[in-house]
Amino acid sequence: MSLDRTSVEKIVQAVGGAENIETATHCVTRLRFVLHDENAVNTEALEQNDLVKGHFSTQGQFQVIIGPGLVDKVYEEMIAITGTKRASKDDVKKAAGKKQNPLQQAIKTLADIFIPILPAIVTAGLLLGINNILTGSDIFFAGKSLVQVYPAWNDFASIINMIANTAFTFLPALIGWSAVNRFGGSPLLGIVLGLILVHPDLLNAWSYAQAKVDGTVPTWDLFGWHIQKIGYQGQVLPVLVSSYILAKIERYLNKHVKDSIKLLVVAPVTLLITGFLAFTIIGPVTFAIANAITDGVVYIFNSFPVLGGLIYGGLYALLVVTGMHHTFLAVDVQLIGSQGGTFLWPMLALSNIAQGSAALAMLFVFREQKSKGLAVTSSVSAFLGVTEPALFGVNIRYKYPFIFGMVGSALGGILLSVKHVLASSIGVGGIPGFLSIFAQQWGVFFIGMAIVLVVPFVLTVAFGKISSTRNRLAPAAAAAEQTASHTAAAMEVSAASASAAPSPGPAASHVAQAPAQAAGNVSSQAAAGTVLEIAAPVEGSLLKLDQVPDPAFASGQMGPGVAIEPAEGRVTAPFDGTVMHITKTKHALMLEHASGVQILIHVGIDTVKLKGEGFTTHVETGDQVKAGQLLLEFDRETIKAAGLSLITPVIIPDGQPAVESVEESAAGQPVNGASTVLKVHLPAN
Repeated sequence: MSLDRTSVEKIVQAVGGAENIETATHCVTRLRFVLHDENAVNTEALEQNDLVKGHFSTQGQFQVIIGPGLVDKVYEEMIAITGTKRASKDDVKKAAGKKQNPLQQAIKTLADIFIPILPAIVTAGLLLGINNILTGSDIFFAGKSLVQVYPAWNDFASIINMIANTAFTFLPALIGWSAVNRFGGSPLLGIVLGLILVHPDLLNAWSYAQAKVDGTVPTWDLFGWHIQKIGYQGQVLPVLVSSYILAKIERYLNKHVKDSIKLLVVAPVTLLITGFLAFTIIGPVTFAIANAITDGVVYIFNSFPVLGGLIYGGLYALLVVTGMHHTFLAVDVQLIGSQGGTFLWPMLALSNIAQGSAALAMLFVFREQKSKGLAVTSSVSAFLGVTEPALFGVNIRYKYPFIFGMVGSALGGILLSVKHVLASSIGVGGIPGFLSIFAQQWGVFFIGMAIVLVVPFVLTVAFGKISSTRNRLAPAAAAAEQTASHTAAAMEVSAASASAAPSPGPAASHVAQAPAQAAGNVSSQAAAGTVLEIAAPVEGSLLKLDQVPDPAFASGQMGPGVAIEPAEGRVTAPFDGTVMHITKTKHALMLEHASGVQILIHVGIDTVKLKGEGFTTHVETGDQVKAGQLLLEFDRETIKAAGLSLITPVIIPDGQPAVESVEESAAGQPVNGASTVLKVHLPAN
């Protein structure tokens, strides 16, 4: 798509004009604004703009999705129009942080701490679910468990239980690692701090209540000051606060202690002071606060179960949209540690399913084929516990599916709350969430699952069909379809003649029906144009695009494509072509084939935050490359240590006149440079 200055001016006007822009920058796909007043944004005007693929607000930033290869030109044009100073991503992040209130900052902090440790918690939840099946009574045999009927399986279940419980038993160590890293300290000291709080010499926190009743709680005698000698298994607040103190002490000492003696002073003094504070002040105080919060939540749901289920079950999807759902991860963990189970997680699982059901229902409302495909893929993702593609890609855009999803979730939440359905672990959402539920409560949970599958689906289809019949589609849906039509029209108007000259190369990509041809060849076909097969630029496992943990990619707003979970840190050229763009942070690049087809390879999610650390490029913008040639290398461990996802989207950006349609290869298979992951159908000459 050629750049139209008028369209850029309309973007500026839509976000409230130059005077409403506090600062702005861009990444490889989006304009990132910090606005004085987001209420001044004209979303309808944005959605009707040919340059705009989508928009959303998060963490104080208003982001407008333009697409790779064009966003930098739009940004430069916007700077020229508004006179706004250029800003870095850090500048925008700082400005956005100032606009967040203390609650938003606290929620973001919790998210930054808990998201990196979620893989361990999810794994533990899945394994505990397997253990529940093996050890739960009345699942396969009346009054007995599987291991009771077949004792040979008993030790097998015991090993699974031990592996699963490790993440929860040593949870303070996981939280300590992530929290200290978030607060700017040494993650290793965070791990040691967490292990100190669950040392085997301490009274296990789960035995504390009985020991208190029996009067057998052990104590330390510090010159007459008696401190309870208890551990903090399953506790969240003690290690969070202690981690904050540890990071502050360590940073202070690193600034004031000479380099020659840092090794002897900083870590020992930091751990000694923090350890004493944790057991004497921080632990007892936060332990009491955590128990008070837990008791309050339990009281509400025990005394007013209908109200509790209605509010939490119904509004959970809204919490996801605002990001506040991360706060309740700590509450879930606390409930499991102190009560033996959480009643919040089962409602979360049903909320995921409800939003997936509403998104799937739009399959029978949409008329455009691409939207139908998005409805199916995003609903599958939600059914498996990841709701962002369904929420941001479908339901919120059209409003009524989102609302009906919350209605079904509220009904399911009431049922679960009234029946006191509990989960023994967290991490397994959506339909697989039943694995987290205590086996004797599966029946009630499955009834709740039926409610959230049927109610949102029926209401969404009925409302959508009635509105369509009366030609009164929801305003958001009408705007979205109009945007799609305008975009398609603009593509046709601005389409330049794509080069179809064959270029020799290896067999990483070739024209369909002519496998013997060299890579990069594009030959004419009388009826249906040509097909360019694109090889995997990264070796690993092929994923569907809706599995990408970023709504802009997962919802298809950036364009069609696939994603790859890398098995190694190398990116190679999927075809003969030209390097069109490499980001300054080296985490993403664009290539162009001789036919005019462009492809975006984006290594990891939010890896722009690394500022190039761990990335090494072997080509430059403008270079001619051959299929299989090494383009860049990345350090997988550096990305993992930063708590970021390695999943690498491979996208055919929308708006290319050289592209008629894109066909993705089936997900779930291993791929390498010899594997075709995308087939790009080119228009007939």
